[in-house]
Amino acid sequence: MKDTQTIKKQANNTQKTMRISGSEAIIHCLLAEGVDILYGYPGGAIMPVYDELYKFRDKIHHVLTRHEQGAAHAAQGYARISGKVGVAMATSGPGATNLITGIADAQIDSTPLVCITGQVASHLLGSDAFQETDIVGISTPVTKWNCQVTKASQIPEAIAKAFYIAKSGRPGPVLVDITKDAQLEEFDFKYEKCTGVRSYNPIPDTDTEAVKEAAKLINAAKKPMIVWGQGVILGKAEAELKAVIEKAGIPSAWTILGASAVPTSHPLNVGMVGMHGNYAPNVLTNQCDVLIAIGMRFDDRVTGSLNTYAKQAKVIHFEIDPAEIDKNVKTEIAVLGNSKDSLSQLLPLLETNSHDAWLQEFKDLYAIEFEKVIKEDLTPSKEGLTMGEVIKQINIETKGNAAIVSDVGQHQMIACRYADFNISKSNITSGGLGTMGFALPAAIGAKMAAPEREVVAIIGDGGFQMNIQELGTIFQQKTPVKIVVLNNEFLGMVRQWQQLFFDKRYASTEMTNPNFVAIAEGYYIKARKVVKREELADAVKEMIESKESYFLEVCVEKEGNVFPMIPTGASVSEVRLC
Repeated sequence: MKDTQTIKKQANNTQKTMRISGSEAIIHCLLAEGVDILYGYPGGAIMPVYDELYKFRDKIHHVLTRHEQGAAHAAQGYARISGKVGVAMATSGPGATNLITGIADAQIDSTPLVCITGQVASHLLGSDAFQETDIVGISTPVTKWNCQVTKASQIPEAIAKAFYIAKSGRPGPVLVDITKDAQLEEFDFKYEKCTGVRSYNPIPDTDTEAVKEAAKLINAAKKPMIVWGQGVILGKAEAELKAVIEKAGIPSAWTILGASAVPTSHPLNVGMVGMHGNYAPNVLTNQCDVLIAIGMRFDDRVTGSLNTYAKQAKVIHFEIDPAEIDKNVKTEIAVLGNSKDSLSQLLPLLETNSHDAWLQEFKDLYAIEFEKVIKEDLTPSKEGLTMGEVIKQINIETKGNAAIVSDVGQHQMIACRYADFNISKSNITSGGLGTMGFALPAAIGAKMAAPEREVVAIIGDGGFQMNIQELGTIFQQKTPVKIVVLNNEFLGMVRQWQQLFFDKRYASTEMTNPNFVAIAEGYYIKARKVVKREELADAVKEMIESKESYFLEVCVEKEGNVFPMIPTGASVSEVRLC
């Protein structure tokens, strides 16, 4: 890892003109942007860049993943926990298209990525040459911006623009496709960081009058409720949010990507909203008089039926992206801008308040949820292990300070519901796209970005097998990731829906699984399997205390369900407890 002075020196050096190849220019551009880790997979159309990368291997650490999708997800994990831009690289054709799932995931979850792909020589474009695909056309719907470079001289401006767009405003993925002849061509190189793009305004100016109106509405509210999302974390507004919550005494809930912005133990943190969120914030969304949405986009998994969502409430929406205003939920007041700036302006205008009677309603509903759901999830009376008690044991050993990287499915919802989050950027998961196979490579990137933190991947037996090959990356890189597979021998979330809504017709959801422990040991990763409750505490303790990577398989009840649950198309107030 290079220190800041080294990076600045490299950036300054690039201001001098020097005659180099396009491929070497790419490396100098990355160095100027402070890149020290990138994830990728070589191939013919990107080989000149890899040849130059070999010469700079003491400055940029390249991580050879076992699949390009793994590279994109690893770059996502790196970006999500560090707040920096993640970088992934691949060759043309299938190499480039294999990045698409990760790029799409990053787009909907607002993750800053720069993806660099090789392309066939410019004179072959459109000829159906070997490993040619129109990756710019393919990626256009799932990128914040993309471009194709056919001349070496275009490389510095394209990459500078890519980094600026990826990280500014509402972050997102960009893709730069570079033809092979552009990589080989020499030119007079000079690099200047991008500081603006014509007609692109990444952070709207905050309207002070809108902030004042929002404050008046909040001060007059009898039953206010906050729902915050990842925009708080992306805007580095955790302290401002906490101050607003505490000064105004407002019960506050979170979306899954907003988790960890405020510690789960905070007395005004009333839990998660959404399809498998907590009972109280879901039900009381339809009873609050003012709903304050901060850095969230009113996703359908949060709102349920829009026809019945918070119709009694006046909605205040704090949001950086104007396209999200009134897209799904009509607002009374929209406050555009970065959440840190907006909440900083709001705070002094708020009256010190408490809403004890209103908060008690959340506590009363939590008590109902505890008796009907939580108690059995965390301290079950039945013989079979539950996913919840595994998360509880991880909480005990990590003291709520671990970064939890979850895949998609029942285990994801259980991890989000029951993990203790004391530190921001601790819940790394695939939110909007719901990508199975996300967690294992994302955990690699997260651990590399934050080696001082414990990183625990929580994965189902289905999702684990989608990118199981990345165990090889963990082994080769010696990345001390802790991997927990909660094995119920089903595609659990789909099976739950089949049970509840398709008369238990378990069509193509039962899994005949391999020997996961043997596979992990085949990659020289220490592994253990737990089938009995009395084995769990010792196994989790052994895993967390390990200084190396560790694989733990826990066999959980086969037909356990995740509740509460809002059926598709139902109102948030129709959330089911069983």
